[in-house]
Amino acid sequence: MTTAEAIRLVGAARDDEELFGVDAPERRYRELVAALHPDRLSLAGPGLQAEATAAFVEVTTRWRSRHVTELNGYRCGRPAHCGDLADLYDVGDDRLLKLPRAASDNDLMLQEERALRRLAEHGDPRWLPYVPRLVDSFAHRDAATGAERRINVIATAPRLHSLVEVRRAYPDGLDARDVAWMWRRLLVALGLAHRAGLVHGAVLPPHVLIEPDAHGVVLVDWCFSTDTGGVVPALVPDYQDWYPPEVTDRRPVGPGTDIAMAVRCMGWLMGRHAPAELRAFVNGCQQPHLPARPDDAWRLLGELDEVLERLYGPRTFRPFTLNP
Repeated sequence: MTTAEAIRLVGAARDDEELFGVDAPERRYRELVAALHPDRLSLAGPGLQAEATAAFVEVTTRWRSRHVTELNGYRCGRPAHCGDLADLYDVGDDRLLKLPRAASDNDLMLQEERALRRLAEHGDPRWLPYVPRLVDSFAHRDAATGAERRINVIATAPRLHSLVEVRRAYPDGLDARDVAWMWRRLLVALGLAHRAGLVHGAVLPPHVLIEPDAHGVVLVDWCFSTDTGGVVPALVPDYQDWYPPEVTDRRPVGPGTDIAMAVRCMGWLMGRHAPAELRAFVNGCQQPHLPARPDDAWRLLGELDEVLERLYGPRTFRPFTLNP
């Protein structure tokens, strides 16, 4: 099988059966890997190299997901979730093994490890449930590709749903009273991070998870985090227009960077249901220049509570469901 033939096959395959066949899938897999392996492409043009590399990653990823494999004692079947740069496998006990799809993202996995360790060491224990807990971190060398990948194993609460799922369940927007508890808890998570000298750098709908019944919030995917005053290392492709200017311009970021992205998430959740006073609050936190924005999540939480009390009176528990 030539490299060009392998690229065409990968691109045309609608499922694993078409890709690997049904009679001798292991033989087909070996043929594809041999035809697409980077070592074979040293004399190929850059265009063919890029196509072959993308096809090679897809083949090895799809083959791995067909089988239960063991990584450092963790048994992995099919991915439970597909993140921005990694596949996540349920390895039991409310733990997820996070395997990057490309070794070139090892630096981002290492950054997540550092961030979660710092949060655990320096964060207030009362607020640590608002972020994942790092259980394990190790390197694994892929037998098929020879690439070494950094792997993180994280623990968090069960039955979590992203803000993407929340908005999907409420396409016209949520009542601001339902958004209020998500907003408050997200600010707590940011306050925890900022006191530890970290900027999350990607406070986006897929990274904010809620537990509807207990009104829990967990801020995940710390791969894009940086120290206060640092530069966010990468952007999530599908959300490039969600970032404030200092991120896309690769300038130093600060707490106000996270705050701007967080309030955008909340405004997006409310949609047309946002009261005028909360819309003004959201706009005030999204000034184009970082120094003009609020930079203290704890103080901002107090200001938000004042606005909410003026609008709705004293706080009360309001049950929330994803099945409106």
